[in-house]
Amino acid sequence: MNVTVSQAQGRVPVTILQTHGDLDAASYRALIEMAQEEWRAGASNLLLDLSDTPYMSSSGVVALQSIAALVRDEDPPDLEAGWDAFHSIARDRDEGLQPHFKLLNPQPRVARVLEMVGFTRFLEVYSDLEAAVASF
Repeated sequence: MNVTVSQAQGRVPVTILQTHGDLDAASYRALIEMAQEEWRAGASNLLLDLSDTPYMSSSGVVALQSIAALVRDEDPPDLEAGWDAFHSIARDRDEGLQPHFKLLNPQPRVARVLEMVGFTRFLEVYSDLEAAVASF
């Protein structure tokens, strides 16, 4: 998997991370690291474009969970703790929608995973780039 970064300007600046390839055990740490780099560089609104990601495993779910924690200024789940990361998803679903991290164009297989694990209850999902940028 490769991650590209671009910027968009709506009411506020939005950093767009686009994944290219499968988001799985071999690649999820790279996405987390890229999000951390952008956050440390001053990005405060992250949009993850999944339009070129045909598959997402449970490791990809952990990556998204880690990024959601990052933008809330919380410690991300311990990647070595396994189930702890998944238990934190349940807590996040009850917190409401995340204002600073949103998703764009997940492929059908990825969208099913997002729905199945309950991410659509706390991460807004858009199919249009302009609408997604305007939502921040």
